[in-house]
Amino acid sequence: MPDAIITVAGLGKRYRIRHQLDARQYVTLRDVISAKLASPFRRRNGPPPGAEDFWALKDVSFAVQPGEVLGIIGRNGAGKSTLLKILSRITEPTEGRVTLGGRVASLLEVGTGFHPELDGRENIYLNGAILGMSRAEIARKFDEIVDFAEVEQFLDTPVKRYSSGMYMRLAFAVAAHLESEILVIDEVLAVGDAEFQKKCLGKMDEVSRSGRTVLFVSHNLNAVETLCTRAISLDKGRVREHGADVRGIITRYLSGASSAALASEWINDHNAFDHPAMQPLSFAVVNSQGQPLTAAARSDEQLHVVIRADVRQEDPALNAGFSLFNQESQELLWSLTTDGPEPSWPRLTRGINVLRCPLPRRFLNEGVYRLEMIASLHCRDWFLRPGHNSPAIFFEIQGGLSDSPYWLWARPGLVAPELAWERTK
Repeated sequence: MPDAIITVAGLGKRYRIRHQLDARQYVTLRDVISAKLASPFRRRNGPPPGAEDFWALKDVSFAVQPGEVLGIIGRNGAGKSTLLKILSRITEPTEGRVTLGGRVASLLEVGTGFHPELDGRENIYLNGAILGMSRAEIARKFDEIVDFAEVEQFLDTPVKRYSSGMYMRLAFAVAAHLESEILVIDEVLAVGDAEFQKKCLGKMDEVSRSGRTVLFVSHNLNAVETLCTRAISLDKGRVREHGADVRGIITRYLSGASSAALASEWINDHNAFDHPAMQPLSFAVVNSQGQPLTAAARSDEQLHVVIRADVRQEDPALNAGFSLFNQESQELLWSLTTDGPEPSWPRLTRGINVLRCPLPRRFLNEGVYRLEMIASLHCRDWFLRPGHNSPAIFFEIQGGLSDSPYWLWARPGLVAPELAWERTK
């Protein structure tokens, strides 16, 4: 195995956070003089009064091989941007060591390395020089940079007049086309439109295949899964997980993220809902193992809606089902046990009935969804009616929309089915 191009050992970054002291507290001249005299010794004894130490990174260690694409994921405040700033030599670490085996081109903010008073042409040379490139290297790549950024018409315009999208296109084009050995990219790509993001992701894939190393921070987990050969999950400044099982790392990260707060199962405690014909007992969306969801599911994962009910009257009009809403509360569909021809209906008999309905795979778009239970005697009596008295459960879809390299994020439209196309002539 070749020597690592990036080695991080015991890395830590501490910031000192100061808090406002009680404004009612009276401070004497003696207090001020005492504080000044004691200040040289405080480093040993911790932060001064009214301050605390915050470790944005603590004991972070990993290595990256040449040509790898490393995805760095984590919640806001996990330390991702701090790590990239240290690797880009913008911020000094408090402890630990970083060894870089090549030049680093970083794109951490819109317009990084640009001067607003200079035009696009001058900023290409300025940014390239900041990244350590010679004038000859920049000149050789100049036309490719301009073509990729699509700013030829405004090349002689000061960049202070550029939109944020134009800034972004030019900054990424410079960083990606100049031949640094390491390319570091933060979530800044979110500034661009969908077409530009696809173009950037394609360029990053091309860069990695050329043997250069890419560090990629993004909340677009589909892009991380598709592009990255390894991943690091950060949590509160520490490495939670690191390895080549990118999908597994993403899945386990999601299991501890926002979806943990979504209730994917409802249980009829204390008989809150009851009816002489049927008493609902539970309502859940479950995974392939039959367990209620505790994390975001993929669109290509097989999910089921499960209803348990105590049927007290056998009646042909008795039916159950659910209504599906997206996160904007738009109703997408109803599904009832009495859909389809009558011979296909599940027969509801007295006693405990378990009804199970598969959700179509690769049908739902990314987002949070709400299911509301339906139960009625058809055209005679509502027990549970969506939007009125129905219990609601929630689940989230993240990723798995398609195997196509063009759809690495939520697609336009309410749903995202993968329909089959064929050429007939």
